[in-house]
Amino acid sequence: MHFSIPLLALVPTVLGHGLIQTPPSRPVGSAIMSACGNGVVAQIKADNTSHVEGLPEAAAKDKAYQAAKCNLWLCKGLQFADNANNTQTWTAGQVVPIKVWVRIPHEGSANVSIVDTKSNKIIGDMLKVWSKGYAPGNTEAGVPKDQKEFSVTIPTGLEEKCATAGDCVLQWWWYGTGAKQTYESCVDFIIAKPAVKERMFKA
Repeated sequence: MHFSIPLLALVPTVLGHGLIQTPPSRPVGSAIMSACGNGVVAQIKADNTSHVEGLPEAAAKDKAYQAAKCNLWLCKGLQFADNANNTQTWTAGQVVPIKVWVRIPHEGSANVSIVDTKSNKIIGDMLKVWSKGYAPGNTEAGVPKDQKEFSVTIPTGLEEKCATAGDCVLQWWWYGTGAKQTYESCVDFIIAKPAVKERMFKA
């Protein structure tokens, strides 16, 4: 007797979790396909809120994977080139509203930070921190609203460091303690230098 396997059974089992909705975060595009390969892209397309831990195994099996270009622990491997048209322009001191989709909660810790994309290190102080108690409960509705909708203030002193698009990202990072899974989402931006005011001099 012949049994057919449902198509959905062929899709890797990946629990959905969360990402930044506003401002626009890095999406899937041709650049990540080129750098990371179809295995990684297929998993992210199946669930763009999925955790990072599921990606390295898929990458290792893919001949197209380029470790030097696809840093899975920076924005899940998602590339600036696929999000260049959504680059935000902010100024020091600006208050930026953030909206996060917490699809499936896993209580843990989280932060929002500015990250240097060359070193994948946080620059300066974290802009928002939940040392514990982030995303409790069993449903999206049970997550406190101020963990899904909040604002951050753009720090001063990064006008040179973050002047070029792609050099810095605003990263939302969340680690579910019980699930032992990491979720990342990145917004591309530049920090504009303040306009120089012209001075009027009298003769």
